[in-house]
Amino acid sequence: MQLPPHIENPQRLAPLMGRLWAPLAAVTTACNGKANAQIAVAIAAASIVPARPRIAVQIYKSNYTHQLIHASGILAVNFLRQDQLALIKQFGFVSGRDADKLAGVSYRQGATGSPILTQCWGYLDCRVVNAMDGGDMTCFLAEVLEGDTLSDDEPLSWRHARRLLPREWAEEWDRRIAAEIQVSLRRMDDVRHDPWQSPKRPVS
Repeated sequence: MQLPPHIENPQRLAPLMGRLWAPLAAVTTACNGKANAQIAVAIAAASIVPARPRIAVQIYKSNYTHQLIHASGILAVNFLRQDQLALIKQFGFVSGRDADKLAGVSYRQGATGSPILTQCWGYLDCRVVNAMDGGDMTCFLAEVLEGDTLSDDEPLSWRHARRLLPREWAEEWDRRIAAEIQVSLRRMDDVRHDPWQSPKRPVS
């Protein structure tokens, strides 16, 4: 299959694309007794109806969180406070397949069953209503069932976090992203058009 042409100078687009990233958030989910969290920035509002809020959440298929969301149809978005840099390392530098990433983190079970961090800037607890395959990732359309703002300060943004990360963390993050980019380049054109199948049975 012939690949589409690549952007010759992606750095020219970087300031524009960077404006599209959301505040840093921990996306959490649970399925069959297993809970997980990951760091995500690709989150956007997807409804103009205040009483029917929806969001679009992009999760890469290589992440364990993707497997759990796809099977359970639930997720929560926990926006981080500016003093929660440590959660970037805990949730973003290891796979939930290898460790319990929520160990030692205070959380409760939300209406959907997803973990809600009790110490965060704010949260949205959601049920997936549809999904679009993106080859290397899935864009989940989710309706918000409940949520709250828990802090008066501004949430943590990736731009702000990047300046504060210890050098060794930033370097490790860059190595991980570089590896993920290579995976995405191989998979992003393998887009499937099968309709979203909502999970048929309750999960916990």
